[in-house]
Amino acid sequence: MLFDIERTTVFDTPVLRAVGEMDLTTAPILAKAADEELVLEPGSLVVDLTPTTFLDSSGARTLAQLARRAAGHGVALQLVCPRRNTAVRLVIDLLELRSVVPVVESVPGRPTGLVGGEDAT
Repeated sequence: MLFDIERTTVFDTPVLRAVGEMDLTTAPILAKAADEELVLEPGSLVVDLTPTTFLDSSGARTLAQLARRAAGHGVALQLVCPRRNTAVRLVIDLLELRSVVPVVESVPGRPTGLVGGEDAT
């Protein structure tokens, strides 16, 4: 399989690691996993794109839609995408996803390395 979601928890925060290529055919897998977490109404949710090798406009649209759904549930969403993941980070930067959702460098207990987003605390 070219894409998978690994679920984990860091300090009571659900983390969804998107492994592989996120495109038109695989982005719905992330959306489904995220929706399953959102119905549990966690205080926050992290989508880790560190192991994501490709992100197209469909994947980016899914992330933006997820940010809106998370906000509607009162859940603070964060994306993790280190700068060294240049293929994915380029798409995030070009589409200015940071204006929709905070983007951080790593998955810590408390996010550090914040590089954007309106709710940057």
